Amino acid sequence: MATYQKFMGGFEVNRRMLSAGVVLTGIGALVGLAGTAIVGAALVSAGRGWVRHLETPPSELAHRTLHQARVASMAGLEAWRAEHPNAGSHN
Repeated sequence: MATYQKFMGGFEVNRRMLSAGVVLTGIGALVGLAGTAIVGAALVSAGRGWVRHLETPPSELAHRTLHQARVASMAGLEAWRAEHPNAGSHN
């Protein structure tokens, strides 16, 4: 026998169906969370394997690129100073 709860305005809710829906939604959310964790673990594992097989580690590439950016920045600054020799003085 279904148990109904009456709300204002005559709106009736089958409490058993509502409870079953809440339980199934919770179970579905847990299964989805577990699936997401498994996908994440697989992607992390694949990424680590990919990084291990690179000829140059990403940290070395980052250091090299940062050095190149600093050198280019200094070259640009020196070129600007050569073009504007009095720009830094406060007369």
